[in-house]
Amino acid sequence: MSMTNDAGQAALRGLPGTIAAVLGHPLDRVWEKAVLDVPRHRFLPETIWLGDDLRPCSRTTAPEDWLTAAYADQAVVTQINDGDPPQDADQWWASCSASQPSIVLRMLHMLGVEDGHEVLEIGTGTGWNAALLAHRLGPRHVTSIELDPALAATASENLRALGLHPRLITADGSEPIAGPRVDRLVATCSVRRVPPAWLTQVRAGGIILTPWETPWLCYGLLRLEAGEGGAASGRFSLHSAFMLMRNQRTDLRIFRDVVRDEHVPDESVTSLSPWAVTGPDFAAQFAIGLQLEAVWHTWHDRPDVPGVAARLWLATTDATSWAAVDVAGGREDRFAVWEYGPRRLWTEVHAAHQWWTTMGEPGPERFGMTISPDGHHRAWLDTSDRLVPPYVA
Repeated sequence: MSMTNDAGQAALRGLPGTIAAVLGHPLDRVWEKAVLDVPRHRFLPETIWLGDDLRPCSRTTAPEDWLTAAYADQAVVTQINDGDPPQDADQWWASCSASQPSIVLRMLHMLGVEDGHEVLEIGTGTGWNAALLAHRLGPRHVTSIELDPALAATASENLRALGLHPRLITADGSEPIAGPRVDRLVATCSVRRVPPAWLTQVRAGGIILTPWETPWLCYGLLRLEAGEGGAASGRFSLHSAFMLMRNQRTDLRIFRDVVRDEHVPDESVTSLSPWAVTGPDFAAQFAIGLQLEAVWHTWHDRPDVPGVAARLWLATTDATSWAAVDVAGGREDRFAVWEYGPRRLWTEVHAAHQWWTTMGEPGPERFGMTISPDGHHRAWLDTSDRLVPPYVA
């Protein structure tokens, strides 16, 4: 699609203002120029997928919708099922996306790059973020790593078409790469633990910026300052939900992998609403995720259980413990609880929520993380000596 038409040019020119309105401040002039000189639509494929239902949108058959998506402040899915989608659309899931422009620019501002800085990007994806960095710093100062060979090849083509030639590597971004330490490392995928290679890849005083995820919730950015010998410390902030680094994924289903007919759970009752720990309050979910070790959840609406309108399932990522909380129709003050395995998962969730409430219901921006040279991650609240309690039975 050419950008010579009036609609396309207007969409491109309007993007910096759209981003600035979301961020609450004007873009730095160097980044505004980068956004205008590196058109986002040049990094999107022929077919993108829109909405929660992953509706296909073709540049050829729906050019106006495609262009609108290219310059809206929203993430655009650019690959499904790691590039090998099944015939049944109900089985589709997003595996790569062009991130929301305001998030991209928020992260670039937070990265704090300066002239002469060497930057390592983990997750080339479409190549747009690498292009913005290369425009700002010069291509020879930017290295980008992509695990997926098909994505890497397409990103390389996109960058070459605009005359930008950063160093591109097709490899596992969690592993070390040859070369001197860099000043900045930025990830475009979320992690549940910061890979040790990142901590030794960045010089002391340099910055690591990565989206964060726990099995409980994908949310938040972690900005670390690298120390000596693989140590790092820094704070969380809001506004992020990225796809998980591929080698940290888990593929678990309650009825396939966790619950067995022979399991006999313990029964109890709780007054804590399951929506209080899984609902729209991301501050509560973020705090619970930091405290719980490797616990995830999913809802089962209208289970085939008399009197139960919905059931919240909890399970460990090693599939050894699980819990279920039942919501009876019309009852919102008492909930039946079932727990099985060596860990009492609902008991842990209840304790984690109670601690968060006692601490004044802090948001993600009050939390931080310190990583020791041996790779141990310690979450804290407000100051690094005020550790977040791990609730593991």
